[in-house]
Amino acid sequence: MNKPILSNHFKKRMPSDVRLGQMKFAERKEKPALINVAIGNVSLPTNPAMQKRMFELNAPESPFAKGVIRYSGTVGIDEAQAAFKNILKCEGFDTSKLFVQVTDGGSSGMELLLLGVCGDAGTGDRPLMMIDPAYTNYISFAERIGRKTVTVKRHLNEEGKFSLPELDKIEETIKEHNPGALLVIPYDNPTGQYFDYPALKELAKLCVKYNMWMVSDEAYRELYYDENTDLVSIWGLTDADVPGIEGRRISIETASKVWNACGLRIGAIITDNAEYHTQSVAEYTANLCANVIGQYIFGALAHESKESIAGWCKGLRDYYKKIMFKLYNGMKELEPGLIVSSPDASIYSVVDVRNVVKPGFDSIDFVMYCAQKGSVDYNGVETTLLVAPLKGFYDLKPGEPNPGSTQMRIAFIESPENMEKVPELFIKLLRQYEAQR
Repeated sequence: MNKPILSNHFKKRMPSDVRLGQMKFAERKEKPALINVAIGNVSLPTNPAMQKRMFELNAPESPFAKGVIRYSGTVGIDEAQAAFKNILKCEGFDTSKLFVQVTDGGSSGMELLLLGVCGDAGTGDRPLMMIDPAYTNYISFAERIGRKTVTVKRHLNEEGKFSLPELDKIEETIKEHNPGALLVIPYDNPTGQYFDYPALKELAKLCVKYNMWMVSDEAYRELYYDENTDLVSIWGLTDADVPGIEGRRISIETASKVWNACGLRIGAIITDNAEYHTQSVAEYTANLCANVIGQYIFGALAHESKESIAGWCKGLRDYYKKIMFKLYNGMKELEPGLIVSSPDASIYSVVDVRNVVKPGFDSIDFVMYCAQKGSVDYNGVETTLLVAPLKGFYDLKPGEPNPGSTQMRIAFIESPENMEKVPELFIKLLRQYEAQR
């Protein structure tokens, strides 16, 4: 009997690099203890105002008190939209001309973005331009919906600093590919790099010059660790800085990271372009609406004060800063030859093992080894570690060498006690893997 036929897309689809190790570990029969820093699945409690709503879903004032859960409008409930605006307003940005569309997490916003700024499916017209290594979900969503991406490359130097591509190289790529939009992640995932306002302004000038949308993924906007730097945002760029930038700005927002609510699946697309907003909402009507319980919980932030928001964000910065620098120093002390990216922003660092491994090392193979059979003794407990291989974070031409072959991303999402174990576990597992290779 003939079997039903899968699409070619499904046949070639592999799990995301950030989930691959976790899925393989789940299949393991004899499971050691696990520390999973492959995915930014924040383990901290969410904001108290959101917690209060979560615990009072059945309270008389809750819209769900009678057990009825109806669709909201596609654009999102007023209060959830107001919450995203209130956060920006409390951070000093003008929100009077901004349009907010609530989505099922930032991920849905990414897919909508590609539909809104790129050319027709399958044509390769007006691709999304990114800076490699780029967050892998943008690449995956582009493949899913038949849109093209193009990249300019960053390089991780021996001191752990990622260099921004030279502006002339970026301009050459723009001229060659005619992208529809440029994506920046000012508090970068996966590198932890911080983009300051001078850098953003130069990129904004190119967007105006070549009539591109400027898109900023601001999932980690409040997470930066140098006291001498400022909170930056696409919403801090105006026509006074770069004439013509207004009306072409789009940001991707989420409740997942700064608000510690990954599983709530609430995000947003914010823009200052009315036509873009109207058509994006029209496209999203097929999804009906974002999670209404999640919208209600996140909506609590519409009523928080500037002082409350600032205090919450400072607390997170202080928390992550301690963890990040402990890990950075721990890695370098145990294996000086490792290259560890400077923890400037977001909740990630990249570790490059190119100086300490034999030729032919493959980051995906290493992660699969750790997930499927590797483990080491840590204070008497057999333990393994999951990190994210960076091979899938690079968008490469056929035959082009992949810097991600020796690079892995570490997310600072386990408890401080578990994060202190990561350097020793990583280096022991790396040496174990190399010894059997």
